[in-house]
Amino acid sequence: MKIIVTGATGFIGRPLCKVLVSQGHAVTALTRNVERARSVLGPDVACIAWEAGDSPSPSWEYVLNESDAVVHLAGESLGEKFWTLERKQALQSSRVETTRKIVAAMRASNGPQRALICASGINYYGDRGDELLTEESNPGETFLSNLCVAWEAEARKATEFGVRVVVHRTGIVLEHGGPLEKILFPLPLPISPWYLGLGGPLGTGRQWMPWIHLDDAVGLFAQSVSDSNVVGAVNTVAPALIRNVDFSRALGRAVRRPAILPIPRFVLKSIVGGFADELLTSQRAEPSVAQRIGFRYRYPDIDNALQAILGPTPGK
Repeated sequence: MKIIVTGATGFIGRPLCKVLVSQGHAVTALTRNVERARSVLGPDVACIAWEAGDSPSPSWEYVLNESDAVVHLAGESLGEKFWTLERKQALQSSRVETTRKIVAAMRASNGPQRALICASGINYYGDRGDELLTEESNPGETFLSNLCVAWEAEARKATEFGVRVVVHRTGIVLEHGGPLEKILFPLPLPISPWYLGLGGPLGTGRQWMPWIHLDDAVGLFAQSVSDSNVVGAVNTVAPALIRNVDFSRALGRAVRRPAILPIPRFVLKSIVGGFADELLTSQRAEPSVAQRIGFRYRYPDIDNALQAILGPTPGK
């Protein structure tokens, strides 16, 4: 298949491109920085400018016209900056407007596109306490819930002209360099409080924390590209449903340190601003679709996942 990937140099995009290439697909990255993308992704992934005229590369609309599927991962990072009004608008624009642009280009083309695989977030469900959530559950009412609803709505417009649409409601993806890094090193210091025995649950720790190992997230995205049985929403989370306090204890075991000191809401807000409220929401989301299609998890258990990432020796 000829596959276009946006957000290809990101946390999920990099390993996903590698997996798709290993499966024999021809992968093209749409990027705003062609030279950086080439250096990150290597010679096996073609890289073209996101906007026509930004480089001598072919127009991205032309390349899209020749593609079989689009994997749309682009979006500003949620936890990088405080959530000012301007920042919230950037989060919205980088997801909703870019998806609208991709779908409009697909609608205008006469190419063979058969699938649009679009990122979304498990925050779609908002703060739901102990309610068991499947892909059929209703959305919540938080800022990120509303953002995910609008994001998915733009992607689903591609179904109007016969494209199979999949939206991955992704939980916290665990591996080096992602959210786990921010959990281990929440402050701009070279020493992690976790390795000093000062880690612990967020808030009360009672909130459900949907998670998934990066390898499994990439595997689910890759399967949804080629498996026509995957349609609609996919809870891209591990099958082991855990609370934040369970995650904290598992992380403590992985670094061989106690993890008993809770991090209060006001401390979180001083570090990440409005995103703190989202970290304290509860989504008890199960991966019903992944289990229905027989997806085989490499890391279904949180202890095995963290052990694979952090290894037997504490420290960084």
